[in-house]
Amino acid sequence: MNFSLSTREIASTVCFAALYVILSFWTLFPIIGAEGKWLNAAVVMAPLFGVILGSHLGVLAITIGGLAGSLFQPIGPFGALSFVPHAAAAFCSGMTTSEKQHICVVTYALFLFLLTFFPVVGPVWLWPSMIWLDLIGLVVLASPAQSKATKAINETPDSWRLVFGLATTCFTATLFGHVAGIILFEAIYWNSNVDFWRTTWQGVTFVYPIERGLITLVAVAVGTPMLKALEKCGLKTGFVRIDS
Repeated sequence: MNFSLSTREIASTVCFAALYVILSFWTLFPIIGAEGKWLNAAVVMAPLFGVILGSHLGVLAITIGGLAGSLFQPIGPFGALSFVPHAAAAFCSGMTTSEKQHICVVTYALFLFLLTFFPVVGPVWLWPSMIWLDLIGLVVLASPAQSKATKAINETPDSWRLVFGLATTCFTATLFGHVAGIILFEAIYWNSNVDFWRTTWQGVTFVYPIERGLITLVAVAVGTPMLKALEKCGLKTGFVRIDS
């Protein structure tokens, strides 16, 4: 694996990091259980960072942009670490489009186990049904549908196949990011009382599926013309990827 960066890779990473900073100023959804905290528009683009740049550069761009953005407006639920769930989503989409689906499946399963069985405050102890869509995300990620989605994205054929590929990949990636974010949420707020956690899990059970569905729809709407434009410029998906 080659980790040396070319001029194009450095330039692409810097440009996407700057884009991430800009997007981090646009708020979208309030966070249940974290009063005054919001999800920002960067959550929509996070899976596309991985698809376009690959997992390594996608995560790097988000990390740089997230740390830089926190200096100006640390409004995320985790302060300077609010970029972590987005980086996780980029990692997932980048690895799957690099045909390393098995790594994502194992990582997702481990993360979901940690989320579910987090000591005292994990959903399994208080409200197990909360993880229903996250479980579906794992099943889709491990299924042949994800493999077909990866092939559709990498071949960038007709628009409808590309839409299917992006929809499937962004769906699993945004749920991967959701799982990572919930673990971080548990680690930061774990000392809150049990009633707080039970109410939080009950509140998000049917809210986060709507939130993640909207994120996927917008990501597909933005990503489809973006990838088609890259193709017309002679740049295939992952044109600066160093994942393999």
